[in-house]
Amino acid sequence: MDQILLIVNTRKSTALNLAYRLIGWGKKRTIGFVAPSHESAMLGLPEFDWNIEANPVKFGVVIGGDGTFLRASRMVMDYDIPLYGINVGRLGFLVTGNPDNAEEEIEKILSGAYRIQKRQALKGSVTRKGSLVHVLYALNDLVITKGPLARLIEVESRVNDYFLSLLPADGIIVSTPTGSTAYALSAGGPILPPHVNAMVMVPICPHTLYARPLVLGSEDTISLIPKSDQKEIYLTQDGQLGYELMVKDRIDISIARDKCVSTIELKEDNYFDLLREKLQWGNVSVRQGEEDW
Repeated sequence: MDQILLIVNTRKSTALNLAYRLIGWGKKRTIGFVAPSHESAMLGLPEFDWNIEANPVKFGVVIGGDGTFLRASRMVMDYDIPLYGINVGRLGFLVTGNPDNAEEEIEKILSGAYRIQKRQALKGSVTRKGSLVHVLYALNDLVITKGPLARLIEVESRVNDYFLSLLPADGIIVSTPTGSTAYALSAGGPILPPHVNAMVMVPICPHTLYARPLVLGSEDTISLIPKSDQKEIYLTQDGQLGYELMVKDRIDISIARDKCVSTIELKEDNYFDLLREKLQWGNVSVRQGEEDW
């Protein structure tokens, strides 16, 4: 029997209804679903054993929005479990599947009609007074940001330990190519396709005219050091988990060498079609082979 890991946004009724539908379909197809502890309790599924040595799961299906997919990515980052997302959220850059055709799309994956996209993750190490206090991994981004008061913070940035700038701003985003269409794009950063081996640093509302987004290579390390005396400074992980920073903490960020997230793409899917659809780049579809105007 094929086993599929099911990760669901249980706060959305549309996601729960689709999960129940897939579970019923799976019983007819002799497909077994397992789930993390929270979902297993909600859906009445067997709980997936994260400690098992031989992984019985073929792939994971994520039902929700991009936030649910980011949560799922942290779960599977240490396991060889590729993820396929079905979108019941809003924009959906990571969850591209159609809920109306969910069974058909899973059948295609089971038949082998898909590609695997290896997506880079960021590794962030927080050092305080010479001691390592946090090691974080993120599929989208790591962000230094201020607290709720409307005050700028100053952040020193270094690349490969060479001084780059002392930036007064609301914060700084360091993003993977996957995250370049998320918060970094909203802050004016460039779009990097997921196969590009790079990361991008984007200031948030900088109080200076010289600050610009910067694309860096896969071998580079970005170091960010808060210099302000402001008490409320935070480091956020994929916009979902937060860690309070102290003045003069050093956050070293690089492309992770030991972790990545595998995502499933159906053979008919294309990243640039996805960009055009999600960002609404024109309303007229161009037929293949049609001459340019």
